[in-house]
Amino acid sequence: MTTAPAEPRDLRDFYEDPAVPVASGTPRSLRQARMLAAALSEPARTILDIGCGDGTAAATAAPLLPGHRLVGVDWSQDALRRARTRLPHAVRGELTGGGLPFGTESIDAVLFSEVIEHLVDPDSALDEIRRVLRPGGHLMLSTPNLAAWYNRALLLAGVQPVFSEVSLRAVHGRPGREVVGHLRLYTARALREFVAAAGFTVVRLEGAPFHGVPRPLRPLDRLACHRPSLASILLLHARKT
Repeated sequence: MTTAPAEPRDLRDFYEDPAVPVASGTPRSLRQARMLAAALSEPARTILDIGCGDGTAAATAAPLLPGHRLVGVDWSQDALRRARTRLPHAVRGELTGGGLPFGTESIDAVLFSEVIEHLVDPDSALDEIRRVLRPGGHLMLSTPNLAAWYNRALLLAGVQPVFSEVSLRAVHGRPGREVVGHLRLYTARALREFVAAAGFTVVRLEGAPFHGVPRPLRPLDRLACHRPSLASILLLHARKT
């Protein structure tokens, strides 16, 4: 996803490149939307999809969140142009610098899907999300799992883990072909501790499969979801303390 860091100009250029992927897998989007739908007890809530990319994830989630107002937010103008073909509301906003264009404690829930791994300053990002969320508001965060089952095996073999990147120009030393700009990676334990330290109460942590896993290995990837610490993708539900 593509809410970009504020400082380095080369990263801004990187995320404005239309060739950089801005969509994640449908299974993760559906699982996250189901978690949020179960958590929202009242209708007509305002939900931000921060780092909405091309709007695919929010459009996938929308049918599971009827009656709620879903607003896409992204830094990349190119991503927003594409998102507006799928979403009725998509606005430009940053998690650092100028901040989000929403009032303090004005938002009921935030979807934060595969964004945090792209950020230079994730601490300030969670501070800004906490600012706009009402007391008790929901944060639904997803991010790749550094300790995914296959990454553990790759590290033992001396291979760079999937999801990690050493260059913005090319893939080096790991499986895969796409460079997506990951700057940080989390294990399940690290993610829980980080979110709690930012002023949230962790409610639930689940796993989700990764669409890039080779087809013969996908049954194993789905099985790993039953133990989030081994899953490809971490799905975390937290509430503003």
